[in-house]
Amino acid sequence: MVCNRCITAVQQVFEKMSLHPEKVSLGEVMFKDSVNEQQLKRLDDELNALGFERIDDRKARIIEGIKNKVIQLIHHSNHVSRKHNWSNILADEMHYEYNYLSNLFSSVEGITLEQYIIRQKIEKAKELLFYDESNLSEIANRLGYSSVAHLSAQFKKITGFTPSELKKSRSTEAARKPLDSLS
Repeated sequence: MVCNRCITAVQQVFEKMSLHPEKVSLGEVMFKDSVNEQQLKRLDDELNALGFERIDDRKARIIEGIKNKVIQLIHHSNHVSRKHNWSNILADEMHYEYNYLSNLFSSVEGITLEQYIIRQKIEKAKELLFYDESNLSEIANRLGYSSVAHLSAQFKKITGFTPSELKKSRSTEAARKPLDSLS
């Protein structure tokens, strides 16, 4: 689950099944009472029909937690500080050494954790450009870039367009992508 609509959709599945989780948040559902195998099978079917899957493997949960934290900080907060030390933030949040998290992420996702963070930032920059919410300087500052030039260079490397070219063209090639498909 990567957004509030995802949480709502998952909550509706639980209501439909008369299951009452104690907590539903990004990437995590906690039950007070146990859920039997038959309920889990039905839950898997219902979630799969919506494009979700239940993750009960420890490593997969760690990866999901990393993605959720990155998405939360980039897409659901108003400012990504340049002082964000991603290694400290993720190590503190996940309770593992950053090297372990980084190596695990790379081996499972096929890209480095740093690349994932950059792609999320570029996706947010695209959103802000598409909706004319901010100028490039404000976007660079909001996403924690040291300069517009740094943002522009990463933007061009990832999308093939400069931010200005993208804004002018509104090209379908560079169109925004769903957050869960950025790996």
